[in-house]
Amino acid sequence: MAFIADYCFDLALAYLDTSGNRLDICSQDPGTYTAATSTYTLGNKTSLSIGAPTDRSPNGRKVVVAAITDGSVTGSATASHWAISDTGNSRLIATGALSAPQAVTSGNTFTLAAFDIGIADAI
Repeated sequence: MAFIADYCFDLALAYLDTSGNRLDICSQDPGTYTAATSTYTLGNKTSLSIGAPTDRSPNGRKVVVAAITDGSVTGSATASHWAISDTGNSRLIATGALSAPQAVTSGNTFTLAAFDIGIADAI
């Protein structure tokens, strides 16, 4: 059975906190930094609050992305995914599906409930 120490997972997850400085809501799952921040973005929020790594249930490690109440909508369509990027290095760090797709309109604000990003243990 494979084993990876929590410390290794924590290093990867800590990068989200230290370098993830932009969250975009997107019309589809972006596969690149440009897709997340330009091609599919419908809005974004900078100055993210991402917690320190903690235990994940049933196994592994996770971080919690704090709720967003004041994201800026820049396009009109249906947002279905989120993406977190490191704008200083033009890197896409993580993506995921929203809990439910949401129609958004340019000029409005968007909100997101707090959510987890995790890594399961090697089993």
